[in-house]
Amino acid sequence: MAVAGCTKCIKYMLFFFNFIFWLAGGVILGVALWLRHDSQTSNLLILQFEGQQAPSTFYISVYILIAVGAVMMLVGFLGCYGAIQESQCLLGTFFFFLVILFACEVAAAIWGFMNRDTISKELINFYDSAYIKAVDVSGSPSKDAAIKVLDVFHATLDCCGKGDDTPLFQQVVGTLCPRKSQEDFQRESQSCHTKLTELFSEKLYLIGLAALVVAVIMIFEMIFTMVLCCGIRNSPGAY
Repeated sequence: MAVAGCTKCIKYMLFFFNFIFWLAGGVILGVALWLRHDSQTSNLLILQFEGQQAPSTFYISVYILIAVGAVMMLVGFLGCYGAIQESQCLLGTFFFFLVILFACEVAAAIWGFMNRDTISKELINFYDSAYIKAVDVSGSPSKDAAIKVLDVFHATLDCCGKGDDTPLFQQVVGTLCPRKSQEDFQRESQSCHTKLTELFSEKLYLIGLAALVVAVIMIFEMIFTMVLCCGIRNSPGAY
């Protein structure tokens, strides 16, 4: 049932793209595990303040990436084997999984686009709730806990405060940010709001770039799979 001519070329091209797809799955799985255990995000997302856990919406996208990477490696292997064996059954199963993965990726991309600012906003709100308690001059019972929470933010992001320069902030800046000098504030913005936005924007950009590359590979694979299945069906050995 061996194919010949252009169909044979398609067969090896499909094998090549499936191998790239399998490698891409491994890369995505590795990147997702790195994002999950990255010290910057982990230090911030394990924080608790007044019984409230830091928002972990970011981890939802990371867990989805881990699942996608693992499935991509499995499906990539299935596609490689199906192409070499010229099995219509395996290639049909491979095509079915590709369509499901592609649909899930489109849905995840739409969700990510609609919620692209949610992650940083949730953490900014969490930071602000601790900040309000930390600068409270009336001596709030949770002031010490708030200062500890802010210290993790400041040490992790190398920032201090919300970017304002109010007299109240000037009174407590030495307590909240003992590692910062006046020259640091004059040299560049020390706003934790800005640093949080930049941190998650960079990581979401990385996720989006990986998803785009995978989507392009999947489109080519679906085309080659259909062509190869037609070639196998019409080859002399198929009758």
